[in-house]
Amino acid sequence: MPGTENAGNGTLGPTGRPLPHFPEPPVLTSHGPARVIAMCNQKGGVGKTTTTINLGATLAEYGRRVLLVDFDPQGALSVGLGIPAHKLDVTVYNLLTERGHDVRDVIQKTKVENLDVLPANIDLSAAEVQLVGEVAREQILARVLRPVLDEYDVVLIDCQPSLGLLTVNALTAAHGVLIPLECEFFAMRGVALLVETIEKITDRLNPRLQVDGILATMYDGRTLHSKEVVASVVEHFDERVFHTVISRTVKFPDASLAAEPITTYDSTHKGAAAYRQLARELIARGGAA
Repeated sequence: MPGTENAGNGTLGPTGRPLPHFPEPPVLTSHGPARVIAMCNQKGGVGKTTTTINLGATLAEYGRRVLLVDFDPQGALSVGLGIPAHKLDVTVYNLLTERGHDVRDVIQKTKVENLDVLPANIDLSAAEVQLVGEVAREQILARVLRPVLDEYDVVLIDCQPSLGLLTVNALTAAHGVLIPLECEFFAMRGVALLVETIEKITDRLNPRLQVDGILATMYDGRTLHSKEVVASVVEHFDERVFHTVISRTVKFPDASLAAEPITTYDSTHKGAAAYRQLARELIARGGAA
């Protein structure tokens, strides 16, 4: 990954700070209970789904049992891992709105060992309206996930690009929030609103919720613009910004088209190395086991 070749040697990384060494994570001798992380940004096209898929795959590569929750009606996460979500009769939507389903029956295996998916499709778009009248409507996803938390080490929730009821459900179910932020100035404008929303949910619904970190995505080290955006984000949010930066590359959409993570599509690519580093950094920060 550009700027990280000498990680741990005191070299400045892409964020302008000395880049620490993130060690190989220890092998787990047991699994669970899971730490739940919401991948959240109300702006679309910032790399939420790409990050959910590839961070999940790299955590699985390091021996963690990972569940990815597709919580976006577009169903891009499911499609990006080869799950034909449009053909499924039961998805996360049914778990939210109907009784009598077992979440284990809805979870789908992927081609990646230790990586499972709770799929979604366009039906999920109706859930926001249907849940409005429910008692404790913000806590329904937490109830859905509760039976399987002991079977996984990490649960990553891919949120839709909004701050509506589905996203509030994800934040209420989560222990941490990871905020992907595209390296361009308009993307920065919504982060303050998102952090404000997270603070409200922490205060009113989920006291354990914390921001695990802000991840700069679609970084182009050749442009002054990308560097200035990263510098500004670090200035405002300091240590909450991950040292790892995800560079822009055509390999990510190529891997999505092939319905697999970049770690299996092109294991030696710099994008795969970046997500492996992100997984190690998240574990080193205590954001995952």
